[in-house]
Amino acid sequence: MSLDPRARLGRPAGRRFLLEWGAIGCLGIAVILASALGRWTAGVDHLVYDRFLVLHKQPALSDIVVVEIDNASVDRLGRWPWPRSVHANLLAQLAKAKPAAVIYDVLFTEPAADDVQLAHAISLSPTYLPVLLSPEDSDGQRVVEKPVQSFAEAAAGLGHINMEVDGDGIVRSVALFEGDAHSRWPQLMVPVWRAIKSGAIHLAQPVEHLAGFRDRTLERVDEARFLIPFSLNAANYAHVSFASVVAGEVPPEQLRGRLVLIGVTASGLFDRFATPVSGELGPLPGVFIHANVLDTLLTGRAIDPVPALPVVLVALLPLAVLLAGFLVLSPRRSLLLTLGLSFVITGGSAALLYGARLWMSPVPAVLGLIVVYPIWNWRRLEMTMTYLRKELQRLADEPHLLPETPPRRREFGGDVLEQHMALMAQAAQRVQDMKRFVWDSLDSVPEPILVSDVRGIVLIANHAAMAHFARLGSLRPQGRPMREVLGDLALVKTIDDGTEGGDAENDALARTHWPAILDPARREFADLMAHGIEVRDLTERDHLLRYATCTNEEGEVTGWIAGLVDVSALHAAERQREDALRLLSHDMRSPQASILALVEIERARIESDHVHELLERIARYSRRALTLADDFVQLARAESQAYVLEPVSLSELTIDASDEVWPQAHAKQIHMETESADDDGYWICADRSLMTRALVNIMNNAVKYSPPGSRITCTIGAVNGLPRRVQCTIRDQGYGIPLEQQSRLFQRFHRFHEAEQPETGGAGLGMAFVKTVVTRHGGDVRVDSAPGKGTAFTLLLPALDDTKLDTQLEHA
Repeated sequence: MSLDPRARLGRPAGRRFLLEWGAIGCLGIAVILASALGRWTAGVDHLVYDRFLVLHKQPALSDIVVVEIDNASVDRLGRWPWPRSVHANLLAQLAKAKPAAVIYDVLFTEPAADDVQLAHAISLSPTYLPVLLSPEDSDGQRVVEKPVQSFAEAAAGLGHINMEVDGDGIVRSVALFEGDAHSRWPQLMVPVWRAIKSGAIHLAQPVEHLAGFRDRTLERVDEARFLIPFSLNAANYAHVSFASVVAGEVPPEQLRGRLVLIGVTASGLFDRFATPVSGELGPLPGVFIHANVLDTLLTGRAIDPVPALPVVLVALLPLAVLLAGFLVLSPRRSLLLTLGLSFVITGGSAALLYGARLWMSPVPAVLGLIVVYPIWNWRRLEMTMTYLRKELQRLADEPHLLPETPPRRREFGGDVLEQHMALMAQAAQRVQDMKRFVWDSLDSVPEPILVSDVRGIVLIANHAAMAHFARLGSLRPQGRPMREVLGDLALVKTIDDGTEGGDAENDALARTHWPAILDPARREFADLMAHGIEVRDLTERDHLLRYATCTNEEGEVTGWIAGLVDVSALHAAERQREDALRLLSHDMRSPQASILALVEIERARIESDHVHELLERIARYSRRALTLADDFVQLARAESQAYVLEPVSLSELTIDASDEVWPQAHAKQIHMETESADDDGYWICADRSLMTRALVNIMNNAVKYSPPGSRITCTIGAVNGLPRRVQCTIRDQGYGIPLEQQSRLFQRFHRFHEAEQPETGGAGLGMAFVKTVVTRHGGDVRVDSAPGKGTAFTLLLPALDDTKLDTQLEHA
C-alpha cells in the first residue's frame, strides 16, 4: 500500500506534500506546547477536572464531625459574634465527651474580658486554632493574624486557614505550608495529621486501618501543594449544631474519639467558597473544605498534578499516531482514529485520576488532534479539487470537443465532489459569458483595436478596426503580422515623453527604424511604442498609435494591444486656436497701436482741455485693450505651447525681471532689493522667457498695489523640509489681500483693489499666467497676505540636479 494518498489519484508523492504534512505536524506540536506549557487552555482543563470529580463519588470519613455555627445556633444563642464564654461552654461540653481533637475554624485575634475562661476551656482537649495570613506586600512579606496569646499557649497547635483560589474563583487545591522568608505556617489540618501520625492523638478507628496514611504525597515533602479530591459527598460529614452541643443535647458517644471541626455555616456570615462540586452542592462552607482537607490527609486521597513536560510528551504520542494514520488511512478511518484516540486520552486521564491520584489533563492532547484533523482533511480536499480542476482543463483542451454550453441544472445532486464538478461546469459557462462580454466590449470601442500574440501576429480586430482597414482597401488584419497591417501608415512625429532631450532622440530613433518599430516583437522599441507615436494614413487623417502589453497571471507577456485614435479633429482645433491667437496678437493689436499714434498726433495739435481729456480716455481704453490682447495671448501660449527648457539661474531671472520693472518702481519711489543665500544663483531647468515674464507679472503687481516710498524684497533660497526645491519670495508693503479673496487670486479676469485704485489698469490675467507657468514647470505658488500688511508671493520650483548642471556648464 502506498503511503501517499495522492497516489490513489495517479500522482506520486512530492516535496510539497511532505512539507504540508510536516507543517501540520508542527502545528499540532505548537498547539500542545501552548496548551500545556503556556496554559492557554487552563479554563478548559479546570472544567474537565471538575467534571471528573463530580462523576467519581467517594465516601466521607466517619471520624470527622462538624459542629456547625448554623442559623439555628444564631437564633438560640444570639447575634454573632458571641461572647468568649459561649465558646468556653462549648469546649467544656466537648471535653466531657472526650473527642480525639478539636479544630476551631474561627479567629480569636482580639482580647476580651472572659479570655481566661476560654483559655482554660481550650486546654481541656487537644484544640487547634487558626491563624490568617495577609497577602504579600511590595516587599514580599505577609502579616500573620494570630490568636490571643493565652489561647495560643493553651492550644495544641496553630495553622493557617487561607484558601487557594484559582483564576476562575474556585478552590481546588491547598498549600501545606504558607508564609514568607521570615516564617512558615502549616495548614491547620497538618498539625492534626502529624499528631495522629505520631500517636499523640488516638481516633475511634485505629490508625493502622487508615488505608492511605503513608501516602507518597505526604511522605515525599511537607511543603507540597495537592488537589483536594472533592466529590458529591463533600458535605456529607457527620454534623451537629453548635447550640445543641452547648445545651448538652448531643450524646457524648457521637463525639467521643472523633475529630471535631467547629466552623461557620450560617447563611448570613458568608464563609462559603466555590468548589468543583458547587454546580451540584452550591458554595461550600469553609469548615467543610477543611474537613475535606483533613479527610484527604488521613485517607491518602491527595491528587498530584502532573508537571507540564510529561503532559507534553504523553500528548505527542497520539499526535504521532494520527499523523501516521493520515498517510495510510482513508478520511473516514482517519475520523474514526481521531475519535478513538480522543476517547483513549480522556479515559486514560480519568483512570490516572481515580486510580493513581494523578491529574494529567487530556485537553492538550485532544486539542492537538482536533486542530490537526480538519486542517489535514481540508488540504486533502484541496489536493483532490486541484486534481479534478486539472483533469477538467485537460478535457477542455481536447481538439475534438464541441464548443457547446453544458446544460444547466436547477439543483446540484450527488455527493460533495459531484456538486463541485457541477459548480465548476457552471463556472466554465460563466467564463464563456465573460469572453463574450470582452468581445462585445472591444467591438463597442469606437477606435480601431488590434490584439496580437507574442510574435506580433494579429489575433483579434474589433469592428472599428475592420471598418477602418476596409475603408482603406486593405486586407483583413487577422492572421497577418502587426508590422504588415500597419505598414501603410506614415510617421508624423513621436510623442514627447517629458524627459530632457528625449523628444528629439525618440524622433530620430523612430525615423531611422521605420517601419520596424511597428513590430511589437522588437522589444527595443517597446517604450517608444508604449508612449505612442503620431501617424498618418492613406486618406491623410492623423492618428495616435500606441501599444500595450497583455500579461498572464504570472506577469509574463502573452501578446500586445494596438490602439489607433483619430486626432485629426484635435489638430484642426489646434490650428483654429493658433489662428485665433494670431488674430489677437496681430490683427487686434495693430488697430489699437494706430489709435494710440493718432491720439498722440491730435494731442499735440489741439489745445482744448475738453478734447485733451477725451483723447486721454481713448488712449487709456486702447492701452487696456492692447494689454488684454497681449495678456490673453501670453496665457494661451503658456498653457499650450511646448516649453524650451534650459538650465538657468533663478537669481539671474529675478534680477532681469526687477530690471524690467525698475522704471515703474522708480517712478513711485519704491525701492527694490534682491537677496540670494547662494552665490551660484540656485539653478533650475526652465523656459527663460516665460519664467521671466511670470516674475515680471508678480513684481508689476507689487509696484501697482504698493504705496510710494515703500520697499519690495526678492529673496531666493533653498526650501527647508522639501529636498531638491528652491524658492523665490517677492514681498511688498502694499495694501494686502483679504483671506476670503485669496482663493480667487489665480482666476482669470479677477482683479483686486479696484475700489481703492480705480486708475490702476489691468486685465486680470497676469496671476493666471504665473500659476500656469509655475505649475507646468513642476512647481507651486503660495500666497501670504493680510489687509494692511502687504503680500508675499513664493514660487517653489524643482532644483536642477547637480550632475545635469555640471554637464550643461561643460557643454556651454
